[in-house]
Amino acid sequence: MSRQSEQVLAEALDLPPIERAEIVEKLLSSFEFSERKAIDELWAQEAESRIDAYERGELAAIPAKEVFEKIVTRKKIRK
Repeated sequence: MSRQSEQVLAEALDLPPIERAEIVEKLLSSFEFSERKAIDELWAQEAESRIDAYERGELAAIPAKEVFEKIVTRKKIRK
């Protein structure tokens, strides 16, 4: 990896989780490949399936605040 790439990565890793996720999504969407539409459709089906399972009481929800706190904690441990 070039120095510039390493610097960009280091700066990106210091961003809050939501901003990092947005960057990942934009980077991934910049790739053009034939399976992309099929993969997006499968993820949409998976999301709907999880929502249905939650509504039936088969899947518990975790508050976003709790999830992001865990991410921040793990990030601090890695440093």
